[in-house]
Amino acid sequence: MTAKRSTAGRIAAAALTLALAWTSAVAQQAYPAKPIRLIVPFPPGGSADLVARTVGQKMSENTKQPVVVENRAGADTIIAMELVARSPADGYTVGYAIGSALTMNPTLYSKLPYDPVKDFAPVTIIANNPLALVVHPSVEAKSTKELADYIRANPSKLFYGQANIVAKVATEAFLLAVGGKMVEVPYKGSTPNVQDLILGRVQVTIEPVATILPHVQAGKLRALAVTDSRRSKAFPDLPTIAETGVPGYAFNNWHAILVPAATPKEIVTALHAEITKAARHPDVAARVAPLGIEIVASTPEELRSRANTEREHWAKQIKALGIRVD
Repeated sequence: MTAKRSTAGRIAAAALTLALAWTSAVAQQAYPAKPIRLIVPFPPGGSADLVARTVGQKMSENTKQPVVVENRAGADTIIAMELVARSPADGYTVGYAIGSALTMNPTLYSKLPYDPVKDFAPVTIIANNPLALVVHPSVEAKSTKELADYIRANPSKLFYGQANIVAKVATEAFLLAVGGKMVEVPYKGSTPNVQDLILGRVQVTIEPVATILPHVQAGKLRALAVTDSRRSKAFPDLPTIAETGVPGYAFNNWHAILVPAATPKEIVTALHAEITKAARHPDVAARVAPLGIEIVASTPEELRSRANTEREHWAKQIKALGIRVD
């Protein structure tokens, strides 16, 4: 009797294992079976919104399911990040994040309503979005070194516009590195910041290449360098800040895709496959590359590793800069 029960138990266990495996396989094959919400932490029209909509459209074409971009701007991306963290972990609410949401916000904010490690499952680094150091044409400096020399010789004479906390940290890190000071002028978004830069109300800013490129090409602004650790493919002749007098300076602006932490692994795997397939399509590169945006489409592990490494780095840097938001 005991042997029969033992045999029956083994059969039942085996059947359960097969059933679970079959269910998992079916779930992966079926995903996505309904529309996906892609939460973007910025208003429509910006570089992140462009990447999200371009990749989302291609993903919709491939999967035959709509990818609906939902813009939830505000609070240095915290509103969108909290929304994603608290959403059902079923693969149908997907977050579009910028690197600072995972690496800087934990140090900048004392009471962050999400945990960048515990609340999310990484999917992919979707793109690099290089930033550029830009000046109004009235500024005599033609290079980063000349700008640094002028700032040191004329403390607080120049005004710099910043549209978000990322630009503030990038600019203050630059000023710390060169030993100078400018007057900060905060703006609620890139549009008013760039408008005032063109008018000369502020003289310096750091903004995405995608944002300032048309104004530089029109001669309304002068780009001095990119903040990235390497040159932008859209601006191959524009040096990095590190190349032009500030050794070691590097501020990389990257975008990522993530989902709530409890999302089943097979759904994460399926989502990763669909998003990277869409992102790597030539149509996507043709749309975003002219603006300096570079598609990455990394593995989840690469996203996790980069976020962890940069979180430690920026915790030290931000404390050295003495920047606190609350």
